[in-house]
Amino acid sequence: MKKYILSLFGLLASLHLIAQTPGPDVLIFNDGEKLIGHLVGSTGNSVTFKSDMAGEITVDWAKVKELHSSAKFAVAEKGVVFGRHDDPTKVPQGTVAVVDQKIQITPATGAAPQAIPVANTQNVIPQDSFLRAFQKPRLTQYWKGSASFGAALVAATQNSRSFSSAVSLVRTVPNESWISPRYRTTVEFNSAYGQVTQPNPRTTVKTDIIHAGVEQDEYLSRSVFAFGAAAWDHSLSQGLDLQQTYGGGLGWTVFKTPLHELDLKGEIAYVSQKFAPSADFPDGQNKHLIGSVFTETYNRLFPHGMIFHEQLSITPVFNDASAYSAIGAVDLSIPVYKRLAFTIGAVDSYLNSPPPNFKRNSFQFLTNITYTIN
Repeated sequence: MKKYILSLFGLLASLHLIAQTPGPDVLIFNDGEKLIGHLVGSTGNSVTFKSDMAGEITVDWAKVKELHSSAKFAVAEKGVVFGRHDDPTKVPQGTVAVVDQKIQITPATGAAPQAIPVANTQNVIPQDSFLRAFQKPRLTQYWKGSASFGAALVAATQNSRSFSSAVSLVRTVPNESWISPRYRTTVEFNSAYGQVTQPNPRTTVKTDIIHAGVEQDEYLSRSVFAFGAAAWDHSLSQGLDLQQTYGGGLGWTVFKTPLHELDLKGEIAYVSQKFAPSADFPDGQNKHLIGSVFTETYNRLFPHGMIFHEQLSITPVFNDASAYSAIGAVDLSIPVYKRLAFTIGAVDSYLNSPPPNFKRNSFQFLTNITYTIN
């Protein structure tokens, strides 16, 4: 008897699940062609639909005769701008259907349907994604970035080994393009280590370069943000034991599209430099500097998922004009397999006043295997 009761409960649970599962969406073009699948969303004059047969496609609303979806969406009209304290109920939400170039939204509450001309529509957003953008996220949510590693070993008369690693993480809240961001957190770390040894006489030459940084941006508008930042640098190749930089300022997102983004930043910073001992400074040399940091960052997405990144930062100093510095980095990441990519890049670090017998420039050319985090 118990066996039959359990079977009955299992059957009822299955029927309930089937009843709760939304049916497929249907998109009909002006020429009568029909696609079965699911509506992804809409931005501006185009709609994105994931077809069971054709995959994800994006077409102009003008080519759509009808669209019927059983999923729930939020429909925002043109001119509606969302801020951090906005009420999400100010836009209609519910199941959607498109007929005669009008979007009809049927609320789940049983309220009267509302019709909006397609020409007046800015965004059609999945309801769960729409509501999530107004909630306080967990610390583990919305992180994106990459982790890279490279190595080279040589065993001969001279033995050499070199390792490089990098981690770059960005968290933007909310991370939807249709709403103004509230804040952004950036964490980065990279290192390069090398050692060459040879006999007769036995000598060892080392390279040890480490950089770590963190930044917190608070958006004042869609494109302007205030930020605080900290960075730590070590470069054995330039006699630099540790450089600490702490500062804050304003940033400006010049433009941001799905393909590329350009950011400019300016800050006032305190810089502490501790150099290794030398003949002129047996106990090392410490500098306490006040200056500005001007940074330009550009990211570009190319076809086939290739990502180009470039950054230039210049630090003039107020209380010691000769102690200025700069750093530039560029890399290109080429997808290889799923989340793995091959990355080539270069980093050039410049210190205008290093200890005696050290070069001002430190240049690195790197090749790594990169794992994408999203």
